[in-house]
Parts: sequence; structure tokens; C-alpha cells
Amino acid sequence: MQQVLPRESQKLILSVAGGQSGDQNQADEASFSNHMKDFIRAVKKIEDEDPGKGPADVLKMLRKAAGLNDAFIQYFLPDAEASGSELPAKLSEYLRKAVHHRVLKGSKEEGVVLTPDGTTVALGPLLLGIEAGLLSKTRGRAPGLYQLTLAKDLGLSLRHGSSGTNLFGPDGFWDSLTSPQVFTLSDKPTLLTTAQVNGGMDGIILGKEVSANPSLLVKLSSLLNEYYNHQLDSRGMDGAPRLISQRRRENFKALLLPPLLARQVLKSIDLQQRLAGHPKMEVQTKRELMAVVEEGLKEFVHMYVVCPPIVSRASWGAEPYKGTPTQLSLPLTYLFIHHTHTPSEPCLTFEKCAADMQSMQRYHQKHKDWADIGYNFVVGGDGNIYEGRGWNWQGAHTYGYNSKGYGVSFIGNFQSRLPSTHSMDLVRKQLASCAVRGGRLVSSYIIKGHRDMVTSASPGDAFYQEIKRWDHYG
Repeated sequence: MQQVLPRESQKLILSVAGGQSGDQNQADEASFSNHMKDFIRAVKKIEDEDPGKGPADVLKMLRKAAGLNDAFIQYFLPDAEASGSELPAKLSEYLRKAVHHRVLKGSKEEGVVLTPDGTTVALGPLLLGIEAGLLSKTRGRAPGLYQLTLAKDLGLSLRHGSSGTNLFGPDGFWDSLTSPQVFTLSDKPTLLTTAQVNGGMDGIILGKEVSANPSLLVKLSSLLNEYYNHQLDSRGMDGAPRLISQRRRENFKALLLPPLLARQVLKSIDLQQRLAGHPKMEVQTKRELMAVVEEGLKEFVHMYVVCPPIVSRASWGAEPYKGTPTQLSLPLTYLFIHHTHTPSEPCLTFEKCAADMQSMQRYHQKHKDWADIGYNFVVGGDGNIYEGRGWNWQGAHTYGYNSKGYGVSFIGNFQSRLPSTHSMDLVRKQLASCAVRGGRLVSSYIIKGHRDMVTSASPGDAFYQEIKRWDHYG
């Protein structure tokens, strides 16, 4: 199991007040972290210093600062160098590092930010997608949208990926959850990391929205703030609006047509070759390449559309497993449903859910003397599933049956109420389907409540009556 960095303890204090001296402004610019809230603050700073600049001007300035202006991009978007405005040196330096994507030695990934929903997003494809949507001449259609956000990088990954190796990913972990500066990938990087996929999905979603409704983008900072910083109320995701980052995968799924994406990937490869001066691809070459793309997209759809968002152990700040874990023999037969009871309230933010996971792991390891948190997966009220022992390692959740099924617990006490419908659907529709398609659960898997197998009140009276109505129960 992965080793993780020690949990951060410092809190970031940032001033957003205007009217500061030039020295103070430079100090603030230097203090920007790689958190989406700080990036939005930087964008707002550009907007406030010249209120006459529209979103298209701001996006072009960001592209110029980041160096996103190659021939492929200019095929769809205006030359960023034509922007006459210059940014302060410190701000320009921050934006270049924040937006320009690259993977360095030691698996350090730059050009990515941590978002409030707990995911890491590459800013380049996000901003390119918004700009393509903004410049659309026909409502609802944005030329270059897919090529600029996902298709080009998908083509690189699928074309050069080796058989038997991962084509996409991995995810990684930050040095701090409150003032993130360094993002480290948890495994050997591919040509399309998970952060790039997240940024590409967000770029497509927001680019489509802006193209269909141009009035949506009055200020870039406002659009980003509404999408990434929405605060859930007591209803959790059941009461949340449609256009927020927590709904990234479901919104992307509604837009995705795999055959269309495959064609866009092929067009991107062809365009890159022509821009490099190579002749047009032969028909036979295109057919062979399309077969590779279509096959690779099956894995892409499984990872990022079928499967729910799962926050890794490294991302929520897990301590290492004590000892040597026992590997499961897959596929398993059962899915056991629990509730945590304590914490008794569903967590509604990534920060709170991560803290709850850490608290449960401490209790299981130190007070129960278990090797790790007992559950394989834990469901938050924030729209995420959290990795406990994960897919491959035996948990400590259902006495006598730990080797026969996955233990999935919902954060909260559900004796007299239910989890949100969204949280329940993450498990019964997405996690289960992800497990079956991935060869981790048998197709005829059986759902059981914790109390079905041992003497326990879990998963609570109200929730237990609900799961008895689920497909596959019993």
C-alpha cells in the first residue's frame, strides 16, 4: 500500500483586500498557492486592475503567461502574443507555473491545482476549453473544444502507450491540503495524467455551457468560483445545482459520445502531423489507428465515466498500513453496507471528509489495534467515495466475511434517516458497476447489510430497510 507524506498542520492565511502597496501586492503574488481558490484570486486581480478587459482578453493573457500558444492551439484560438498587456513579473511567474503543464523528474506534476472538491485539475485544458466555447460563432458548437481539452492528449497516450501498461493516470498527493505547493504522482506517469483528464472534462463541460449560453461568462473569476467553490447545504448533493465540479463525471457522461471522441482524437493526430509538415495519413493507417483509439477509449470510459470519483489514501492523508496486508482473491461475491455511527453526521466538504477518514483510521489503528481503517471504501456526503483498504486488500469490516466481500461504509448515523440519494447511487449504481466491469465483483454479486452477517445495528434501521429494496440485495 502507498506510503504518504506526513499530514500538514499549517493553515494558510491570505489577504484579498485591495488598496495595498506595490510591495504588499508582490508579497501576495508570491504567496499564491496551487489551490484553485488562489488561482481564482489571481484571475480576479487581473480583472480588477483593468475592469475594461473582457473574459476573452483575460483568457488570452493567461495563455500568454503560460506559453500556451503553439501552432496546434493557434489553429483554433487567436495568437496569444497579440495581447499587448503585460502582467506584473511575480504574477506572470505564478501563472506560468500554475497553468503550464509538465511532469518533472521525481514524478512532480506542475500546471495543476487542488480544487475544493478534493480533485487535482490541470488548468491548461480547462482554460482552453472555456476560451473555445467563448469564441464559438454558433450557439452550442465550439470548434476545437475536444481537441484542445482531451483529444490531443488522448491521442498521444493511446498512440504511444505500451500493451499491458496503464494508459492513463495516475493521481497523486499534495504536500499540504490548505497551502498546496508540490504535487507528486503516486506511480509512474503516463502521457495523460488524471489531473489532465479532470481539467479536460471541466474544460469540455464549461466550454459547452459558455457556447450554449454566452451570457454565463461575464467574469472568468465568477464562472470558476461558482463551479468550484459551491457550498453544499444539509441536503448534500441532493440539493446542489447541476453545474458544479462535484458533478464533473455525471455532467461529462451526459456529453460524452465515445464514437465522436474517437473521431476527434483521430483528427487531432492528423492535424498535428500536417502542422509538422508530414503528408496526410493514408486510409489504411487511419483505420488501424482508429482501432487502437476505440480499444483504448474503453479503458478511459471505465476509469473516468463508469467508476465514481474515488479519493485515494494519499489524497486524504492516510497513515501507512501496519504490517503486511492480505491480498484478496478476486472477483468477490459480496458487497457489505455499513454506516459509521461515529462520525454521526455526513461530511459535506472534502476537508471534513478527509478529517473524518483520518479520525476513523486513528481509532481503528490505535484503539482497536487493527492494521488499518477497516473498510475498503467510505462514502462521504460531498460527492466522493474515499479509499480505505481499496480494491485489492482484505479489510476488517464484517467478521468471518472479510475475504469474501468489500466493506463499504457511509459516513453518518442512519438509524432514523437515509444518506442522500446521490451518495447511495454512488455505491449501488457506480461503485458496483465499476467493480463488476473491472473484474472485482462477480456479476451476480450479493448486497448485504452489516447486521445480516453479525450482531450489529449497522447500517442503521432506516438505511437497512432501504438497502433491502436494492437490486442484488440478499
